[in-house]
Amino acid sequence: MKHLYVLLTLFIFYSGIGSSMAYEEPSFAVVQANEAYEIRYYNERIVAQTRNTNQNSGFRKLFNYISGKNSNSEKIAMTVPVTQTDNLMQFYLPIKFDKGNTPIPTDDDVKISTVPGGHYAVIKYGGRSSDSNFLKHAKFLRGALSNDGFEILSEPIKATYNGPFTPSFLRRNEALFLIKWSS
Repeated sequence: MKHLYVLLTLFIFYSGIGSSMAYEEPSFAVVQANEAYEIRYYNERIVAQTRNTNQNSGFRKLFNYISGKNSNSEKIAMTVPVTQTDNLMQFYLPIKFDKGNTPIPTDDDVKISTVPGGHYAVIKYGGRSSDSNFLKHAKFLRGALSNDGFEILSEPIKATYNGPFTPSFLRRNEALFLIKWSS
């Protein structure tokens, strides 16, 4: 029985947490935190993005881009999180890319863009990254920010860190808003 427990633990680690730790994440500085959320500062980042008309279609187009469907036929490492709004799905590009060396997409639906640096309010949550789970947490975050006097500058952003085969209880998701910050 003890061996089964050890094997199950290793399986969960390598299929869940272990797979998400291998991906590059954008760096940030936490400038304020409380029991409900944290305020992070992110530097400017380069993204590949597409219209979010169909989640599976958008993901496939972006995945094709990083798999070599670009001007250099270059394979680009997957990063996390994958972010979504009502209008866009975005893959952040590895830090080695900048405006001068980023391969151009060959799919007209995929664009390269820059996400400006700024302050983001973030709430973390687990479970599936379903729309209902995301909207529940985004609504809570919006209310908490409003109560604390923050001005929200963006629509809610869904950030997903894990692949579809990660067990629900090991998933990491976030809801974010760009906010006006005055220190």
